[in-house]
Amino acid sequence: MTMTPEAMTHASVGTLPEGVSLPLPQRNLSFEQERAVRKQELAAAHTHSVHGKAFSSLGVPLAPITQDACAFYEDHGIYSDYRGVVNDTEEGRRIGAALGDGKAVVLRNHGLLTVGASVAEAAWYFITMERSCQAQLLAMAAGEPALIDPETARTVRDQISGPLAGWFQFRPLWDQVTAEQPDLFD
Repeated sequence: MTMTPEAMTHASVGTLPEGVSLPLPQRNLSFEQERAVRKQELAAAHTHSVHGKAFSSLGVPLAPITQDACAFYEDHGIYSDYRGVVNDTEEGRRIGAALGDGKAVVLRNHGLLTVGASVAEAAWYFITMERSCQAQLLAMAAGEPALIDPETARTVRDQISGPLAGWFQFRPLWDQVTAEQPDLFD
């Protein structure tokens, strides 16, 4: 079965679209708890991306070293209590607490999780966070990255964040994917 936007929007906590199965039981329990903590958020993005996994092993927040990284300045948490594959509600509660009021959380030794008011916003934050992790890892390998000052980082965060900004920034990628794969939704 191909996962479609319709299947994604109709999937609810505790259920999966017809024909979709997960390799482990009760894998979605943590997302139920995260959603309970963040009722205003409608979407979450999480994968085991290469740079997100590598960066998460450091257990540190993203530093404001680029304009894109400023989107997460003082607006993401660190979840440091990795206990293996998430399969219980208590770990979901702890992840939700680490997320707090932020748009993202670095799951130490695991990866990244972002949230947004729309799929587009959550996806854009995830892509931007993954790329920002890559940039920080490269900068750290080369030396000591220069930080953007706190006032500027906050100003930039406020300029490039939010539901409309997330949707707007995701739109070109969406247009590219749908143009290159016109049968995506068939």
